[in-house]
Amino acid sequence: MIFPRQKVTHSVRPWWETSAPSKSSRGKVFIIALLASCLGGFLGVTATGGTIFNSANIVNSSSTIERAPDSVAGIAARVLPSVVSVNTRSATGRGGTGSGFIFDSNGYILTNNHVIASVGNGNGAIRVTLNNGDIYSATIIGRDASYDLAVIKISATNLPALEFGDSDKVAVGDSVIAIGSPLGLSGTVTLGIISAKDRPVTAGDSGSGSSFINALQTDAAINPGNSGGPLVDATGAVIGVNSAIATLGSVSQTGSIGLGFAIPINQTRKTADQLIKSGKATYPFLGVSLDMNYSGVGALVANSGTSILPGGPAAKAGIRAGDLIIKFENKAIDSPEQLIVAIRAMNVGDKVTLTYIRDNKEVTVTVTLVAGNN
Repeated sequence: MIFPRQKVTHSVRPWWETSAPSKSSRGKVFIIALLASCLGGFLGVTATGGTIFNSANIVNSSSTIERAPDSVAGIAARVLPSVVSVNTRSATGRGGTGSGFIFDSNGYILTNNHVIASVGNGNGAIRVTLNNGDIYSATIIGRDASYDLAVIKISATNLPALEFGDSDKVAVGDSVIAIGSPLGLSGTVTLGIISAKDRPVTAGDSGSGSSFINALQTDAAINPGNSGGPLVDATGAVIGVNSAIATLGSVSQTGSIGLGFAIPINQTRKTADQLIKSGKATYPFLGVSLDMNYSGVGALVANSGTSILPGGPAAKAGIRAGDLIIKFENKAIDSPEQLIVAIRAMNVGDKVTLTYIRDNKEVTVTVTLVAGNN
């Protein structure tokens, strides 16, 4: 051990004139030597990479994390085996990626129509990848652009199927989980809440008026590729089919901004049953064409000679071109999209009330909805 140099204040005598050290001074020398020896030993051990305490014993923890069945991890573990990735390849080589989920153990899978639309005419192939990595070819059982839903099937049995919940009982603020394959990353789980209900949005790849849905809004992260995947509640039951996201309209912004939309499962259930039985679905039909460019409050019946279907529900109720519909079932209508999704949320054969304005006068009529299809 190196000690700092000390200033000498006494004169130096020859060694032969130096007296023997006293007992106290010998004790001091011994203590200093002992400390130096201990410290040197300590430094020597650590410098050579040894352990400071040779008897130290590192203990490994054997404890496990308990995850409750109703935790996010518990729900994800139950739902993930039923969620699939859907890949399409058209005859022209155009590819697409989306999600889906098994709702019948005999191989029936729900997804969005826009996920498989590029091969909807039969010219192309659909590949389904299960959560365990198994890959199957799929066929289209039926699809419907009005609700942006499709049923496809793979040749497999005894598959884990998800349970349907009740989307009518969902409340704003309820916790939800979205599962799918955003940007091709299969098995992705995101957490959020129900932000709003009954949002009129357009689903699919285009802005055509045929894919309006009465959507559940969520802030769970949803990105391209999530389409067709399930939105589940705190019990793991499906309450919606993820279908669309809002964007800022910028070419540099293509991901989630916390505004995702799902088709309510109650509507999905009805449509899926129809697609399995007949290959196509019906929807409630009013028999009018609306002016989609109208920017005022309400839904304006297009001012043309073909805007009212002869013999249709609206014609029988006396509705004319140019009428402004402002209420549906006593609820205010702010836009043509809102009227469309309100009608499509009903059932064929339902009697509903409409209030419209004509010549500055409000008129309320009762209309019986009939079946329409694509």
